[in-house]
Amino acid sequence: MMYPFMTLDDHAEIVHSEMLENGKVKVYIEKPDEKDCFHYATCYLPQYEWENIYGFSEDEINKYLDVIKSTAHLILEFSQKGGLENASGF
Repeated sequence: MMYPFMTLDDHAEIVHSEMLENGKVKVYIEKPDEKDCFHYATCYLPQYEWENIYGFSEDEINKYLDVIKSTAHLILEFSQKGGLENASGF
């Protein structure tokens, strides 16, 4: 299951998985694009391992990495509590 986490000012959506059996959390970024429909990338926490990067520049990936690093503690916590909505009680 993937849980919504954040929408950035460039319209990129960040979602994350529940904590996987191997202790990792999948973080998926998707951004609409007029030409390609969507750009996307996957990052696995806590190692920040990237894969399946499509359409994003190196600068964009670095920007998203900064966002993920600054919120990784929340993503890891929410991944064990059923996402932000369940963790916050909304």
